[in-house]
Amino acid sequence: MSKLQILTDHSIKKEVYSDFFTDFSRNSVTGQLNRKTNAEAVKQSIRNLLLTDRYERPFQPEIGSGLKGLLFENFTPGVKLRAKKMIEEVFDNHEPRAHLMDTKVTSHPDQNMLSFQIIFRIINTTEPETLEIILERTR
Repeated sequence: MSKLQILTDHSIKKEVYSDFFTDFSRNSVTGQLNRKTNAEAVKQSIRNLLLTDRYERPFQPEIGSGLKGLLFENFTPGVKLRAKKMIEEVFDNHEPRAHLMDTKVTSHPDQNMLSFQIIFRIINTTEPETLEIILERTR
């Protein structure tokens, strides 16, 4: 194996997962849609799945989590357990690229807010990724 091949093999980072930005922004030079790759693409997908309610997407009623509905419940320990269960279901049913490791749910009843810290591992990687989501009532 030549030195050039060794150097290029280590310097190339493979793109395994790719997704568009949700605002469909374009690159100003090439005009192509901007992309998120690898961990950022998976994080965006998980965020979209968790912030989508069931029956919100036409012709795909099973996609979504229903986490927003928990904001209108009384903040009890049961709400935290239900939120964890909903997050587990999203990972099990709709996100095959990631494995859920831990979920921390914090309730802020005075601000009508729930915050989530989701720790997961992307399949075929070793380092864990962290996604933080804050849900607030708007009314």
